[in-house]
Amino acid sequence: MRVVSGIQTTGNLHLGNYLGAIKQWVAMQDAMQPGDDCLFFLADLHALTVTQDPKELADNTIGMAATLLAAGIDPDRSILFNQARVPAHSELCWLLMGTARMGWLNRMTQWKDKAGKNREGASAGLFTYPVLQAADILAYKATHVPVGEDQKQHLELARDIATKFNTDTGVELFPLPDPLISAAAPRIMSLRDGTAKMSKSDPSDMSRINLIDDDDTIAAKFRKARTDADPLPDSFDALEGRAEARNLVTIYAALADQKPQAVVEQFAGQGFGTFKPALADLAVTVLGPIRDRLNGLLTDRDSVSAALAKGAGKATALAAPTLRSAQEALGLQV
Repeated sequence: MRVVSGIQTTGNLHLGNYLGAIKQWVAMQDAMQPGDDCLFFLADLHALTVTQDPKELADNTIGMAATLLAAGIDPDRSILFNQARVPAHSELCWLLMGTARMGWLNRMTQWKDKAGKNREGASAGLFTYPVLQAADILAYKATHVPVGEDQKQHLELARDIATKFNTDTGVELFPLPDPLISAAAPRIMSLRDGTAKMSKSDPSDMSRINLIDDDDTIAAKFRKARTDADPLPDSFDALEGRAEARNLVTIYAALADQKPQAVVEQFAGQGFGTFKPALADLAVTVLGPIRDRLNGLLTDRDSVSAALAKGAGKATALAAPTLRSAQEALGLQV
């Protein structure tokens, strides 16, 4: 089993990023058996599809790597790197450009959403980046790729590209990767609006728990989180229509590694005057050590960069034979 997954190089990560993605990566790493591989990369090449400030991009890449390390990704058990350090991603992407079809890319939902009415002004990279995503996966002959609902179409495209390349060249080079969907990954919503996803772009800092927040700030944000006046029921299904209450229960369950139903049974009949402090204490217990490790790593940029370089070396060694085989299949090794 070889799992490959990437994450955008954004700054100011929050609780939603941790519970929705990073915590799942750590669980995958811990579940791997001898002989299995986990490759986690920072998608700094994908970031170039829109205009970037070079210093900010570099800082965000280091910051994301530091966050993953602080949260439990072990560079001795997983392969952690940023795309730009492994040329095989870009090289294989160009080879696969000849396989991908314009019609396939033109149907991509995210292209339509991100380009909007300004398609003529959008970068070519924004249109073709799904081919780079396919290269990210196929370079390592991944067997499984963790995907959310918004990425299923991209994995389907990678499978289509792999199938066509194999058929066109007559070489069974690329296996077809399967989706890895974790039912445990929760959708974390804003603390101020239970119908909106927790986001760093929300103008209110009170809407989110930042991974660098101190203990008092975490407690204050949960204390002031929007709720309703009703007590918690004894059934999670009974929270339908109570978006803010449902969100806080979901957060508690994810932090405690419990089912939401178990949480409401524990606090059934109690109001948020009791539940919020308990949630704040739990969050501080879980997030505090991560924050402390993160702050330490952010002051030691060289060690984070060294971890990425180490992972890039391993990733390059894994991808090199696949890239060479693809070149040979296309007649490029003479």
